[in-house]
Amino acid sequence: MTWMTENLHRHYHNGNWKDTSPRKCCQTRTLALSCRRERRGLRFPGKEQKPAGGPGFGGRMVSFRTVYIVSYNLLQFCVHSWILTNIIIRILRFGRDALADMFYSIGFATSLCQLFSILELYHIADGIEKARLLPRFIQIVERSSVLVMVIVLEEFQIKPVVSLLFFLWNIVELLRYPHELLSVMGTPSMAMLWVRYTLRIPLYILSVTIEGVTVYQALPHARAVVSADVQLSSLLLLFLALFPFGASITVWQLLKERQQQLDKWNKKIKRK
Repeated sequence: MTWMTENLHRHYHNGNWKDTSPRKCCQTRTLALSCRRERRGLRFPGKEQKPAGGPGFGGRMVSFRTVYIVSYNLLQFCVHSWILTNIIIRILRFGRDALADMFYSIGFATSLCQLFSILELYHIADGIEKARLLPRFIQIVERSSVLVMVIVLEEFQIKPVVSLLFFLWNIVELLRYPHELLSVMGTPSMAMLWVRYTLRIPLYILSVTIEGVTVYQALPHARAVVSADVQLSSLLLLFLALFPFGASITVWQLLKERQQQLDKWNKKIKRK
């Protein structure tokens, strides 16, 4: 009976008997689909696909986006390291006298880093960097405003609070870029993750506090500067009024980002 049922699905075609049973047709379609996937380079179901050879991180081919973001993070890390080293060496060598030309020696590099940091808003918006856009935007606006104020008030550049502020800025950034580099290269570290999302928060709070002190100490110098019929001191007072609100939002967002990243890491560890 089984033989008769199977032969019902066989018919004569072009001089040959052809099996048209449902099981045989299903096998034929599966084989054809597998061949098409193989030609297109797709992954076979249930099989591990070996990484492509050639240069890259973890055997993967390097895309232009990867090369760009690695180059950007590496450049920022190197420049911030140079600025921090310069500040430390000058303080140890010249003491308080180093404050006289501290901004002259590191001002251009600091301005360059701050200018390039605007690109990070595009990185986050485009998905190149996994971070929250709002705290990064507030941080860039705060630092840019303070930096422009210091550039305009030349007599204020020799104040100790300016050197202290630049010192903290570089410390905060040097805690962030190593983690970004390791994440892009596919070798994240728990230690760098903790430094990036935990240790950096109190240092950021300290740095924004020094920013507020810097703006407050610059008010007497700003009252003598008039530009486009608007006193610089009025702009600084407006900045001080909005400053606590923006800093509070940034810290709140950083805490949420920290919890999210640590939860993601813990889930990744449990899956292993």
